[in-house]
Amino acid sequence: MLKQNPEEFASPQQKPLVVAGIPAYNEEGTIAKIVLEAQKHADVVLVCDDGSTDSTAEIAEKMGADVTKHEKNMGYGAAIKTLFEMARELNADVLVTIDGDGQHDPSEIPRLVKPVLENKADVVLGSRFLHSKANGVPRYRSWGIRLITRLTGAVSRHRFEDAQCGFRVYGHKAIAELDLVENGMGSSVEVLMKAKRQKLTVAEVPAKCEYKKLEKTSTHNAFRHGTGVLMSIMRLVVEESPLLFLGLPGLLSLLTGTGFGIWMLQNYVVTRQIITNVALAAIAFILIGMFSIFTAITLYAISRQAQKNGNNNNHGGN
Repeated sequence: MLKQNPEEFASPQQKPLVVAGIPAYNEEGTIAKIVLEAQKHADVVLVCDDGSTDSTAEIAEKMGADVTKHEKNMGYGAAIKTLFEMARELNADVLVTIDGDGQHDPSEIPRLVKPVLENKADVVLGSRFLHSKANGVPRYRSWGIRLITRLTGAVSRHRFEDAQCGFRVYGHKAIAELDLVENGMGSSVEVLMKAKRQKLTVAEVPAKCEYKKLEKTSTHNAFRHGTGVLMSIMRLVVEESPLLFLGLPGLLSLLTGTGFGIWMLQNYVVTRQIITNVALAAIAFILIGMFSIFTAITLYAISRQAQKNGNNNNHGGN
């Protein structure tokens, strides 16, 4: 997959290998500048072209980036997963992800990388709101980002100022242990929840964001982005604690259905008539409850098995 050979970067001083990863979709107008600027602060620049229909991949390659191209547009998260795979192939010590649309400033890479290189953090988030009220973010986006950030902080039990910025840094441990599955924008939330599960240290560093330079900032895209992230949060929360978020409601539904069933039988004993609506309610609540409980148990078993496999792999690696 990669043009570069990991052995090329080995040195007696064991200098950390810093890799910049750029997810890109139809960014032919900005990709050249981002690649060239990133090359000043990273040993290798990787670009994942997520099924672009323009010349993004060709331009990035001409600028010296190592490019992997998806055959079709698979989503932001899919591009991030590919960049993680490329970084693992290079045995990178640090992976910096930076968007290809020009909203982030590559000259800030050294400042974001610093906590990782100093072993103060495994993951560093570029924050548009840390020590700043807006940092150029349009108001409607700022509200949405802050809402999603609060929800992310609540489910991951960690306070963040900006849980959605794509300008991030991952240390060697995070690169190795973060097994991502989300293909959409929910990938940013998935990273934080799995970082908590893996007991990775997360830090935030202020980062600029130039929205005025962007050509694609419609409210429609922002709404789709926000909706996709919220759906991902719900899905990840259920997967994280299925017994609580599926099993408990399922049990309540089952008890409610049982109550309706008892009511129906009592009425039948007295009147010798079945109240159709009560009978249908009893059946519906019982079926929903049973389905929720079985689903919760199944997800819990899968989650437990995945954790055991992860622990076994970690012990085997040690």
